[in-house]
Order: sequence, then C-alpha cells, then structure tokens
Amino acid sequence: MITVVGTGTGAAPPERELLAGAGLVVGGRRHLEAAGVPEGAERVVLGPLAPALDVVERHLDKGRRVVVLASGDPGFFGIVRALAERFGPERLDVRPGVSSVATAFARLALPWDDAVVVSAHGRELRTAVNVCRAHPKVAVLTGPGAGPAELGAALARTSPDRRLVVASSLGDPDRERVERVTPAEAAARDWGTAVSVVLCLDPARALGAVRTLAGPERAPASGWALEEGAFAHRDSMITKFEVRALALARLGPRTGDLVWDVGAGSGAVAVECARLGAAVVAVEKTADGAGRVRANADAHGVDVTVVHGTAPEALTALGEDPDAVFVGGGGRELPAIVTACARRARRTVVVAMAALDRVPGAREALTAAGFSCDGVLLQSSRLAPLPGDVTRLAAANPVFLLWGVRPPARTEGVAQ
Repeated sequence: MITVVGTGTGAAPPERELLAGAGLVVGGRRHLEAAGVPEGAERVVLGPLAPALDVVERHLDKGRRVVVLASGDPGFFGIVRALAERFGPERLDVRPGVSSVATAFARLALPWDDAVVVSAHGRELRTAVNVCRAHPKVAVLTGPGAGPAELGAALARTSPDRRLVVASSLGDPDRERVERVTPAEAAARDWGTAVSVVLCLDPARALGAVRTLAGPERAPASGWALEEGAFAHRDSMITKFEVRALALARLGPRTGDLVWDVGAGSGAVAVECARLGAAVVAVEKTADGAGRVRANADAHGVDVTVVHGTAPEALTALGEDPDAVFVGGGGRELPAIVTACARRARRTVVVAMAALDRVPGAREALTAAGFSCDGVLLQSSRLAPLPGDVTRLAAANPVFLLWGVRPPARTEGVAQ
C-alpha cells in the first residue's frame, strides 16, 4: 500500500502512525526533514520521477509499506496521477492537504469556484498566458522558466491591466509572502524558487458572479453562432450566423488557444471565439470598426485585444503566433493576407469570401503554405413573413468558406 500525504501550506507534519512501519518514505527534502522519517526506513528525495517510482515498485514487491509526502492536495496537479497510472488507484491511500491554489485565494478572501487553474510546470507557458488573457480569474502553477517574471513579461505586452498575485512559501509563518504586482513589475524581478502559485486577476471582475458549476464554462450558456442582432454592426457588414457556425467549428477555439480575427468588421467572430474560452486578437483597418469590436466585446463580457491597422502589415507586430486565424476581409490583398496568416498559424486558417474571384488566390495561398485545404459554398434561405400570415424563404448572399489545416507533423510537441 502507498500512503500519499499532502503537507505544506499550513498543514501539520504527518502523524507518526502514518510513518510508523514504513519501509520507504518519498518526498521533497523539506518534507522529509519536517516529517521525521523513522529509523530503518529508506528515504528518497524527489527529483526525476521515474527513478523514484522504480524504488517504490521494489518496496511494494517485497510487501513493504510506502509513504509519499507531497505539497498540498496531491490529487490536484500532483503525484497521485503518476502513482495511479503506475500502480493502480486501488493501491493508494490518499490523505490530501490544502492546495496552494485554495490557500492563495483564501489569503485574498476571494472565492475561487469560478477560477481557471492552469499548470505551466513542465509545459508551454503560452497556454497559461492565453488563459490569463481570456479569463478574469486564473491560478497558474509555475515552474522553472515559467514563473512570475516570464508570465508578467508576456502579459505586459497584451494585458497590462491584469494584476498578478505572487504567493511564495505558503504555510511557512516566517517566509510566506503574498504580493500584488502589475505584469511589468513581475517581469522586472527575480522571484527565486519559493513561489507556490501565481494568481492573475482582472480587478474589476475578481469577485465574480454566484455559480452553480465550478470552473470555467466550456461553452457559453446561451449557445454560439448568435443572431446578427446580438452585435453592433454597420449596414449588415457582419459575418452571418450560418457562416459563423461553420467557421467556429473549423477554428475550434478553446481555453488556452490564441485566435486572430483579421478584417474583424464588427468582431462577431472574435467575440464568439472569446466566449468559447480562447484569447483573441481582432485586427480592423477602420477606426469606427475597431470601436465597434471593443463595444461588442464589452457587451458580451469578454476580453478581445483590438488592433487598429491594415493587414498584412499589421500582423507583423502581433507577437505570438496564433493557433487559428479567421480572415473575413481583404479585397485585392487577400492572397497576401492569407499567406501571412498561414505562415504563422499553428493549426488552422479559415477564410470567408463573398467574391468568386478571390477563391483561387486564397486556396493557392493556403496550399502553398503546406496546409491541406477544403471548403464549401454556403447558401441559405431564412424564413421571412409575408402579408396574409404566410411565410416565404428569403435567400441570403452566398459565401465561400475555405479552411486550411496544418498537417499533424507540423504541430508535434505542441502542448494543448
């Protein structure tokens, strides 16, 4: 049997009876020192996980009891997963402590049933950054190369109004620190190795609404492909909901993704991607259009970074490469815009066109960039009332929708 004990963040050392009779005690150096490992028990200081698990297996094969000491709740982004995968859940006796995330929010007296928790420990930092850009309340579990400084540097460029709360040495009465800083301030400091967790908050929305379901909503409660009336737009210059529905299906926006909406117009696609959890940048060449995108994002309570500029030139300053791109305008510059987007998109580019003449150039740009390309002509007719309590079908303008998908070999190693 493996007894897994959560310690730290204010938890008392494990009771002596939990350690009594153990043939092996595994944990971090500070956990082992605080626990008082009994004489005769082998101890393993956790470093690389695989060798430690091999030692655990040898002791189990000899019928010896093993105790594993971990920080906080070991089932929450912790060692329980690795132990269960290797030895089976039925061989584990888990005694959880209080997680660093729960402790950090408690120090701020904030509820966290609406928080998103993302781990950057041993993973790509970009996913955590995009989650912080898209959600008002995020807890980031940090790691080497993915700490407060790196997170702050990324957010200072895109979301300078966010506030970071850096919690270090939680539970240690002599060393615990909980510091509130701007992303730029976080980027300018060396935080050392004692950071427990970083919270990223939108100060205006940190308290959050009353929830009945914990965590972020996977999809908006009111659905997607919203009616055009849900957005401010000019002279019906908006991606119609039938087109938007298929575009969203091909873009696949999700929490942790970065999506560009190029030629955003009203920003309907940008807002819908943000409602589905992605971080979004909307590029719009007209000043009044950029204002409408901001207004629509505010009306739907989502975060969209709006860039007032003309593609493809404006794309060079956007920084991080996107996971998916929607191109909704372009005119004669469309092939150049699609080419620029395809060079940087990690997964998908979707292009909407009303003019038949634009299709060959857009398709060639996608295939030349190595994307597999497919598409459809969307023609729809909506119900429209006529006098006399009868209904006719009113045809909408046809739209070509092309999408390019990067082959899997080009995305190997990308953490999602």
